[in-house]
Amino acid sequence: MFGGGGMNPRKMQQMMKQMGIDVTELDAEEVIIRTADEELVFSDAQVTRMDAQGQQTYQVVGEPESRERGTEASDADESGADEGDAGDAGDEAIPEDDVELVAARAGVTPDTAREALEAEDGDLAAAIARLE
Repeated sequence: MFGGGGMNPRKMQQMMKQMGIDVTELDAEEVIIRTADEELVFSDAQVTRMDAQGQQTYQVVGEPESRERGTEASDADESGADEGDAGDAGDEAIPEDDVELVAARAGVTPDTAREALEAEDGDLAAAIARLE
């Protein structure tokens, strides 16, 4: 945790408690840190949360697997991929939640709502106005 300079861990915990720092070990299964270019995935990490002066600080200890950003996009959007046409680029650009919202607001089928969203470049208000 801290570089205690050989200090007894029990003594370190007592000092932290006196300073108002509460330390909790979290039972995390996976930690993902996303940057603009990559994802760092910690599968077997030790995660510690420190609460001090109203601030929470997380410490992640482990060896990450680095993945390029976007390689998991198909996994994150499985719900939309099952209902749409697999090769249509418009399905990827229009979230399924937006299609459902426009369909419900305009009282039309999801297919009609998707067509309106695609025609309006994903603009929800414009798609609804187009259908009303």
